[in-house]
Amino acid sequence: MANFYLDNNDLKFHLSHPLMKKIITLKERGFIDKNKFDYAPLDVEDASDSYDKVLEIVGEICGNIIEPNAESVDAEGPEVINDHVKYARGTQENYDVLVKAGMIGMSLPRKYSGLNFPVVPYVMAAEMVSRADGSFANIWGLQDCAETIHEFASEEIKEEYLPRFANEGATAAMDLTEPDAGSDLQAVQLKATYNTKKRQWYLNGVKRFITNGDADIALVLARSEEGTTDGRGLSLYLYDKKDDAVKVRRIEHKLGIVGSPTCELVFKNAPAILIGQRRLGLIKYVMSLMNGARLGIGAQSVGISEAAYREAYAFAKERIQFGKPIIKFPAVYQMLTDMKVKLQAERSLLYETARFVDIYKAYNLVAEERALEKHEKQEQKKYQRLAEIYTPLLKLISSEYCNQIAYDSLQIHGGSGFMKDYPIERIYRDARITSIYEGTSQLQVVAAIRGVTTTSFLKHIRVYEAKEIPVDLEYLRRILIEMTNEYEKTITFVETINDKESDNEFLEFHARRLVEMVGNIIMGYLLTYDSTRDSEYKYSAEIFIKKAYAENKEKANYIQNSNLRDLGIFKQ
Repeated sequence: MANFYLDNNDLKFHLSHPLMKKIITLKERGFIDKNKFDYAPLDVEDASDSYDKVLEIVGEICGNIIEPNAESVDAEGPEVINDHVKYARGTQENYDVLVKAGMIGMSLPRKYSGLNFPVVPYVMAAEMVSRADGSFANIWGLQDCAETIHEFASEEIKEEYLPRFANEGATAAMDLTEPDAGSDLQAVQLKATYNTKKRQWYLNGVKRFITNGDADIALVLARSEEGTTDGRGLSLYLYDKKDDAVKVRRIEHKLGIVGSPTCELVFKNAPAILIGQRRLGLIKYVMSLMNGARLGIGAQSVGISEAAYREAYAFAKERIQFGKPIIKFPAVYQMLTDMKVKLQAERSLLYETARFVDIYKAYNLVAEERALEKHEKQEQKKYQRLAEIYTPLLKLISSEYCNQIAYDSLQIHGGSGFMKDYPIERIYRDARITSIYEGTSQLQVVAAIRGVTTTSFLKHIRVYEAKEIPVDLEYLRRILIEMTNEYEKTITFVETINDKESDNEFLEFHARRLVEMVGNIIMGYLLTYDSTRDSEYKYSAEIFIKKAYAENKEKANYIQNSNLRDLGIFKQ
């Protein structure tokens, strides 16, 4: 029987990272739940064992149910019946099995019937689900909306709605975008009005491109302040499908992720509950929600990359041309190795980011029970800052790598890959959306460039640089130090011209190159330090760093030989 956890040593490797002990201790708050819940862990080892067992269950479901259903789900797709969504048969089967196995509400506290899992094992489950079926990952992964409810809603709301995820298998959706408000969420116009007599909020308007739009519980961004036109007039609301006041007008016909219903919704006097405070919907709550979603797309990208790589590897071993398997030809085995190296690099970045998120969010929970000590506050702020700059970097790089790996996998399949006879045709289509939704790659650059201009990335790279390392890996660090010095020199060059002659245009023009340079350095260090725990990563680190060195040299050379006059050549 297939098991997507047991057949992937990288997952257990990242689950055993040294920081996990700290994460578990913080998340379990001194293991205070052990006397309240019979399934709560007694110590770090017990918690680790629990994660391991649950991930094995998820891996088995992914390998034996979700992945075998993927092709039929892609062919059948969801449909609208009587203004509501009906999932494809395989989608419903997938979800029912995961609900029965207790895999909904994994990260929620136990008092809300959750498993109280940290982000890292939850993201691992998301990666495996994505490997099995990228479209289904969108439906299962939206349980992350529960985290936003848990973080910002009142206790009364939490007690009513959060247990429904684990106990009823409630589905979730983020109702954010509209026909005229895609990336620019400040333009949202869905209207929220308050009826003082009924003491009830009502929503009216249209939402578009809503993933899993007919979900049981939806978080809806709406304009609560009449006369406003920007983000300060938006609030966040919870809509319960049981009220039956939202109709699905249609499901979009998409290139990929067909099994995931992308809906156009019509709200007509839909009763809703305000989450948190008015006017903070976009600037606080949705930004937090989107960061969680972007981490989820990172997991989805890595999972799809894993699927694409495995399909290519299996095909290359079996396909005979000119009397031997094509995996024996340098042009093919070089592609496969590059795919594997990119996959390991993006995965290391994924779990580094997840660890940063885990630590700062765990401190937030501790702060609800007691005042944080000075060193704890400093750590909380440190990891929150790191999570804020790493999340857009992760989303950018993992989604772009996902597309590259899927592209190369289909290329290795040759003409066969273009046919629906092989899974790579579906995987290739599913990959394309990862660099578009939840913020395009271009918007991730805008978010990540702050870590460049504030030197936050550079400061943390220097932390990596200062770590102890075995002598046999020192040559890799020397290359990375040279890359870092080149990167720092390039930033200085850009900032000098930007300050003197440009209204940020020169920086914006080179932003993606700068962000990709820093990503190459960070992933190079992550793979190098992975090698200190497992020598299997050494060759991947060496291959990645040598290529990254050449790429960064090219980018630095281009930037340092450009000037403001060059920008005019590109303007349309």
